[in-house]
Formats: sequence, C-alpha cells, structure tokens
Amino acid sequence: ILSNSPRSLHALWLHLADLVAPQDCFVCGAESAGEAVCRACACALPHRPQTACPCCGLPGLGGGCCAACERDQPAYDATLALYDFVFPVDAMVHALKYRHRLAMASFFGAALAARAHDFGAQADLVLPMPLHPRRLAERGFNQAVELARPLARARGLPLGLAVVRKMRDIPAQAGLDREARLRNPRGVFECDVSLQGQRVIVVDDVMTTGATLGELARTLKRQGASWVGNLVVARTPAPY
Repeated sequence: ILSNSPRSLHALWLHLADLVAPQDCFVCGAESAGEAVCRACACALPHRPQTACPCCGLPGLGGGCCAACERDQPAYDATLALYDFVFPVDAMVHALKYRHRLAMASFFGAALAARAHDFGAQADLVLPMPLHPRRLAERGFNQAVELARPLARARGLPLGLAVVRKMRDIPAQAGLDREARLRNPRGVFECDVSLQGQRVIVVDDVMTTGATLGELARTLKRQGASWVGNLVVARTPAPY
C-alpha cells in the first residue's frame, strides 16, 4: 500500500510509466516485449545451486544442511533463495529499492511464485518483511510487499500486512560489519497476533547474515508459529 507522501506519488508515477511505456531489458538493453528482463538474460541470472543448505541457503553438502545449521539451528526452519546477490541481481534489487523501478518487483515476484509453488507446504500465511514507518514514508512502498503479492495470490494465502510491526528504524545492514549486523535487529519486531500452529512464509529481497530474518522468526514463534520459512530473491554469498 502506497502512502500519500510526495515520494510515494513519484513511485506511483514511475509504476504507471513501467506499465504503459515500452521496456527494454534492464540487463542487456535489448527489446524485451514489455518485460523488465528478456528471456535470455533471465535464464543467465546467477541462480542459487540446488545443493544450497535448505535451512540457511548457503552452500550445503549435496542438498543437506550445512555444518553451521547442524551445529546451531537458526530460529527459522527453511530458506529458499533464487539468486546470488551479485551482478546483475544486485543492480536489479537496488533499482527496485532506491530508484523505484517497480517492474523489477513484478519480475522477481513472478519468479518467486514460480519457484516456490511447493515451498512451505500447507502454509497458512505469507508475511512480507515489514518496514519501519519512517522508512516506508521515505521510500513510498515496501518492496517486500510487492514481491509477496504474486505468491500469496498464486497460493491462495492471506498476505500479512499488519501482523508484525518494526519498532525501530535500525541502520541499514549493508553499511555494517558482520558482528554489527548480527546485533543490529535484536528486539526490533513486535507482534500481538496469535499465530498458534501456523506455518508462515516470510518474503524479503536480500538475505545476508540472516540476523533480521532470524529475529523475525523468533518473534513469530513466540506467538505460536510452528514453522517459519524464508523466501528471498537473493542470498549474499559467504563470506559477508
């Protein structure tokens, strides 16, 4: 849901322009029949390997859990990431978040829905990673909401837009070292909705250390969620 701030009105204008103006491929610049990314470039994007750890999304052992997750199980139960957060995926995500290229949300959202048709079997809720109200007002939209809509629609699941609140506008994870990233999100979420026995798919754009997603999973499980899985566009390759 877009706010009424000037930034959000600008974002709406750019979204309308995306819909009505002929588009070239964001990656190669070739004609792409109105799609944000042409078929050839979409196939060539840096997809995460099938052998990634099913819990955290980092390299595993033949599709099994990695040593870190075997040693210390994260608060979340599963992770599915589509791509490595490297060029051109990083540029595509930045264009969505900071340049309001909402056509990227449509492209990524459709890709998530297509790949995640059986992720989180018998899920009850799709939950976009919440933004702090100040960040939402600045950006004009929550990219996680736009990414999550196609999945919720395809799976016939409710989209949890008011289930969790982000209580602190924490510094961007991108500007922090690993230790600071791990400390940064502690206690940042609040939820007063009962999720007893529910299976929740959390949708976000980028996963780096997993600290923010882990804190959100802890919050959801305190409210009774039985399973929490992360569905993300991209995973930052280790080391980060």
